[in-house]
Amino acid sequence: MFVSDLPTRIAITDEGPREGFQIEKECIPSADKVRLIDALSETGLKAIQVCSFVSPRLVPGWADADDVAANFKPTSDINYSALWFNQRGIDRALAQRERLTLTGTIHVVASEAFCVKNLGRGRDENLQQMRSQTKAHLDADITVGKISVMAAFGCNFQGRVDTSEVLAAIRDGHAIASEANFSDAAIGFRGNCSITEIALADTMGWANPALITRTVASVRSQWPDTAIRLHLHDTRGLGIANAYAGMCQGVDRFDTTVGGLGGCPFAAHPGAPGNIATEELVLLAEEMGIATGVDLDALLAAGHLAEKVVGRQLPSALLRAGALPEVTYHV
Repeated sequence: MFVSDLPTRIAITDEGPREGFQIEKECIPSADKVRLIDALSETGLKAIQVCSFVSPRLVPGWADADDVAANFKPTSDINYSALWFNQRGIDRALAQRERLTLTGTIHVVASEAFCVKNLGRGRDENLQQMRSQTKAHLDADITVGKISVMAAFGCNFQGRVDTSEVLAAIRDGHAIASEANFSDAAIGFRGNCSITEIALADTMGWANPALITRTVASVRSQWPDTAIRLHLHDTRGLGIANAYAGMCQGVDRFDTTVGGLGGCPFAAHPGAPGNIATEELVLLAEEMGIATGVDLDALLAAGHLAEKVVGRQLPSALLRAGALPEVTYHV
């Protein structure tokens, strides 16, 4: 790691609403979900993932995604996004196009076992689904610009994931993007499918700083001009250390959740922490001189609101301790 590689500014996407509410045992009222989204909109964050357009049978916590997406108060300079995995999800997202920023993602998985557990399909079937979904995105004039690799650092069902499997998954994503553009060009229209970002997700908390360093370096060696995003879970308490390792490699894009909300419902870790807490990453960055543009006090207030909404204490240590006080020293 070389501290000289640290970025001067990082971009944070808070996925607290989407990731957080999908794992709660009790369904959270739509109005409370909207309250949290609106509170996060007042913190200086420029990107918030508000909901999942997924099967209510598999993820009952987001059965009300359409209602939530239609009722939060959007702010013009914030990118509000959503998650989906199939045509039905795309159609639901399109109904909210005036309120959401719709961008397409090619979702690939470094672990075959997790692909089956999370998406209900094997790797080959998932790739075929991604081909169809990418075409559907382009048909709907939705730009496809990101490849997201789930289980990029390890899997509870398969074990450790070798970096070669991560690279292979990314190549699969690039192949799908290339195929989509070629196919559309054949009928007189070149699809807007240009990969500008690769997201690496530590879905089940297997990463450590050394592994983050090696994996990011390997990905960058293959695709040096593509931005890297880290989606880190704090399952085993290494999340913020992994974020620091990523920053030391120049990574400047991160997914977080306010208060540490959430977790993957298919990871076999009931009660484990979710993503790294937004406020803890903001504190780390700001104390290191890295700008975030986020008002930490407003973010802490949103974190306490999130605790009230879910009715329990969230994992974030910073919600307990509070921001660093301004202290005047007398000598």
